[in-house]
Amino acid sequence: MNVSFISIGSNIGDRLHHLTDAVRALHEHKEVTVTVVSSIYETTPVGFIDQADFLNLVVKVETTLSAHDLLGSCQEIENDLGRIREVRWGPRTVDLDILLYNNDNVESENLIVPHPRMGERAFVLVPLLEIAPGIVQLESALDDSGVVYWKSAEEVGRFLNVK
Repeated sequence: MNVSFISIGSNIGDRLHHLTDAVRALHEHKEVTVTVVSSIYETTPVGFIDQADFLNLVVKVETTLSAHDLLGSCQEIENDLGRIREVRWGPRTVDLDILLYNNDNVESENLIVPHPRMGERAFVLVPLLEIAPGIVQLESALDDSGVVYWKSAEEVGRFLNVK
């Protein structure tokens, strides 16, 4: 069984609904089980900053999928939930990024794991460190400005019926 951590974010429309739909879609995939859901954090945009704030969380999953097949499933979920790619780092209904996949290093044209900008993004590190303390050695460099606690993991897990 493979273990992966996936960051999920949304800043268009009903952001919580989009996060919920994405986590459910992952969990309902026949080869993916969501085992842990972080709390939700409201975060300021990075890169293209002229847009609404995001809601972000991180999930831990167990999967029989390869890293590339997991990426394909994540992109399919994004498309099913109305993701349109118009502006890099622009507004989106939902964004799923594979942060870690086992202890593997993957580098291909469409997938790099560990995620190459993970260490620069508090909106990824804060929820990741919440559910997997010590897994990332970047905690001491974390600047969590712009990341605000929004809802607890316990409430999220109960809401999604995922533990």
